[in-house]
Amino acid sequence: MVSYAWPTVSRPRCFACWLAALACLGTGAAHAAGDGAMLLNPLFQNRAVLQRGHADLVWGQAKPDAALTITFAGHTIHGRAGTDGHWQAALPALPAGGPYTLTVSTAGGATQTIRDVLVGDVWLCSGQSNMVLPVRRTLDLDSEIHDASNDRLRMLTVNDIASVTPQADIPRTDHWLPTTPANVPNFSATCYYYARELQKTEPVPMGMVVAAWGGSRIEPWMSAAALRKVGGYDQGLDLLALYAKDRAHAEQQWDRQWKAWWLAHPGATPANAPWNVSSLGESGWQRAPLERGAWQHWGIPSLANFTGMLWYRTTVTLSKAQAAQAAVLDLLANEIDQTWVNGHWVGTAYGTVQRHYQVPAGVLHAGVNLIAVNALGTYRGDGLQGPPASRALKLADGTTFPLADWQYQVVPPAWGAPPDSPWQSTSGLSTLYNGMIAPLGHYGFRGVVWYQGESNTGDPGNYRALLEGLREDFRARFGAPLPMLLVQLSSYGPSPTQPGESGWADVREAQRLVAAEDPHSGLAVSVDIGERYDIHPANKQELGRRLARVARHVIYGDKALPPSGPIPLSAQRHGDTVTLDFGDVTGKLVAYSTDHPTGFELCGAGAGSCHYAVADMRGSEVTLHAPIAADSITRVRYCWADSPICTLYDQAGLPAGPFELAVTSIHGHH
Repeated sequence: MVSYAWPTVSRPRCFACWLAALACLGTGAAHAAGDGAMLLNPLFQNRAVLQRGHADLVWGQAKPDAALTITFAGHTIHGRAGTDGHWQAALPALPAGGPYTLTVSTAGGATQTIRDVLVGDVWLCSGQSNMVLPVRRTLDLDSEIHDASNDRLRMLTVNDIASVTPQADIPRTDHWLPTTPANVPNFSATCYYYARELQKTEPVPMGMVVAAWGGSRIEPWMSAAALRKVGGYDQGLDLLALYAKDRAHAEQQWDRQWKAWWLAHPGATPANAPWNVSSLGESGWQRAPLERGAWQHWGIPSLANFTGMLWYRTTVTLSKAQAAQAAVLDLLANEIDQTWVNGHWVGTAYGTVQRHYQVPAGVLHAGVNLIAVNALGTYRGDGLQGPPASRALKLADGTTFPLADWQYQVVPPAWGAPPDSPWQSTSGLSTLYNGMIAPLGHYGFRGVVWYQGESNTGDPGNYRALLEGLREDFRARFGAPLPMLLVQLSSYGPSPTQPGESGWADVREAQRLVAAEDPHSGLAVSVDIGERYDIHPANKQELGRRLARVARHVIYGDKALPPSGPIPLSAQRHGDTVTLDFGDVTGKLVAYSTDHPTGFELCGAGAGSCHYAVADMRGSEVTLHAPIAADSITRVRYCWADSPICTLYDQAGLPAGPFELAVTSIHGHH
């Protein structure tokens, strides 16, 4: 059977902010003799934090129909396990406090006790690599680690697990940890700095649960039901459901789908397809210098900054007896590969992980055998890599054939990105929801901090609907109206010299609109604290401060505090000028290092119709002078680029974030 390599530990270098393994600490659970089963779900362990003011559910497993007694903070609750052994009970809503002891016991004498449990505010921090990015990669590291001693900040990191079906438990090796110099360096910087800052105005215990995976799209974080509600994902979800029941059949269907995508391109035929042995005579292949590692390091100018797809191929010659055996194909690659042996698809994996693909008996044949690998890279450090020993074909009898003499061919960028298998960890469907969100059950959270979107900038058109679906999905699981704090994407990449289209700007706009439409959502603007040369900006302290400010406004009711700097309210045309009115301005608008704020564009209806506009500001207004025929103006954009230079702030030092707004026309003068 062909195999799929589940990347549950390593993260790709293209989103190189993975966590080091946390020290394994005991849960301190005590059991009565004769029953070694853990009664409580693994979420409930020493040093856990429960949500204040909330009838928190606790749950676990016991013997079927067992009667249970739960004691916590002077309260006693009675319950009974179901016929499947599952039980749950609601604790009384308590104010912030602790430490408390939680004990669960059965009539049969089994007991589990967890200690040092606090009650405060608990946060779910989720997203991709900028949420994963650890404290040890942020600014002022020595001081941050030295000062990290706060037993009222507790941290839990959910291990990376992708699953095709919803899982019930997090791994028992995932532990609640206190804030100490030993524990902080590998914890999520965004989540930690946010909770630390918030605690200055909300002096209660804070629990931080991080479920995040570098390089992940939004779709794998959503349940199958949520994706079906958004629409357009039924085919992939049906294939995912088939994979859970009949893996081999699903993989055959996936092979056909991927090949059909390739063959739909001009000039692509079954005969010249790179996975077909008959293509070995095709020209256009060059030697791949794998001894130099990733293709960006080959010294080939056109590949130095290339992101996209490369094909790799090599051959191995076998005797009839050798070809009759099953085998294992070993490869090391980054970021996503699709791999074939003699046209037979054998697997896909994500990240810089060693692949061990099963090659069933009957796939190999006597003579020349073709191994073809399609590698997709989106950041850097891409393609086949690792020492020569990482690439080999190992027969069932133990014979090993090193794989050398690789060739490569670049796929035209215009062909776009290939489809993703629905069971792929970070770009599949529901896989991370199943493995990392579903195991959180109905844990009590004060809110969600979501930092994701970089991996969806290539096709941003559906991001708003997906983000709305994710919000409703989380509320369905953890209770409505669960507040959601969104981090607007930071800047990354070259700054613009002329107006243009931008997938990053499209995602930022979706984030802005989703936050604006819901009173229980908020947006932290971070475009100005990004890094042109690093997709993982190090100033997570300022991001934490901005997130805490949003929380104070959205969640804690400080309505006098603008949540995140100036926001556009309207754009009105008066003759040959357009006036923008801003709200949430502290003091007045200011522009850094200039009398005229930069980054404003006036646009017509179509793509490519935008022109930079000279701007003047007064109080909370900005006036734009039309560089094009005034009657053709329909839109105004601000800081609309992957990595824009944004200079408009207010006197609180908060930036106006990127936006696009329709222009209305008013006759007469303002």
